[in-house]
Amino acid sequence: MNANTAILVGVDGSAASNQAVRWAAENAMRRGTSLQLVATRFVAGTYGVPIGLPPSYFDDQEREGERTLAHASALARDVAESTRTDESPQSKPLTIECELVTGHPVPVLLDRAASARMVVVGSRGLGEVTGDLLGAVGPAVAAHAPCPVAVVPARSDGVDALGGPVVVGVAGAPGTDHVLTEAFTEASLRGTELIAVHAWSDTAVANVFSRNQGLEWTSIRTREEAALAEALAGHAANFPDVKVRRTVVEDRPARTLTELANLAQLVVVGCRGRGGFASMLLGSTSRSLLHSVTCPLLIVHTH
Repeated sequence: MNANTAILVGVDGSAASNQAVRWAAENAMRRGTSLQLVATRFVAGTYGVPIGLPPSYFDDQEREGERTLAHASALARDVAESTRTDESPQSKPLTIECELVTGHPVPVLLDRAASARMVVVGSRGLGEVTGDLLGAVGPAVAAHAPCPVAVVPARSDGVDALGGPVVVGVAGAPGTDHVLTEAFTEASLRGTELIAVHAWSDTAVANVFSRNQGLEWTSIRTREEAALAEALAGHAANFPDVKVRRTVVEDRPARTLTELANLAQLVVVGCRGRGGFASMLLGSTSRSLLHSVTCPLLIVHTH
């Protein structure tokens, strides 16, 4: 995947979708990439067509889709021009492509994700009956897309929490390097601190074992702190401009990540697939954060 390929955005005109467009446009300007806006329209037979639809129904849908894309494109251009004026006046104008596709948003976005740098969607949509993006699209795309997926909530305090850190969950499992690369890159592009959170177990260990049942918490913490430092070392050398703060917790990182997200401008986590039908689902941490964090969440596959 080329680092300069487009950032793909699923749009449906909802508040979260509009915020996703703004977030993606700012990210595209930072990276010097283009922006691809994709909207979908209702398909006869996909969800079952209500009886009595007027003949103009699908023509109206197409016009509405085009209006949605035009509005999203205008939002993106406003963000891009503001970014060029305030931060990097020598940067190139943002290239924006728009596409209206007949089909369900999940397969449409997944099909285009193979050649995208990143997929960006809102955390909430307008409702299935109109064919627009749904709240379920983010998890479905994040679980299967080959590139990172950003899920952006409808915030009212600007594109990012100004001055906030980037927070990354470090699992220590195979594929962690991919997650850390994205986190360091985002922190470097934003000129902000990176907080790395590592939990030595993803289960509620404290509920199973007490401190008097033979678990050497001090030695475990020392070992896990060393493992976290080792995982970060190579990336820190590649990104000397990024200040890193390390945090080790005993179990279940979701709570710590959620707390830190309150003042963060981005949370980055990995997504580990599991076999069979369960491979359709996100990991427990990613799934929990999708429902709890109020800042953008970047989900990166670890395989």
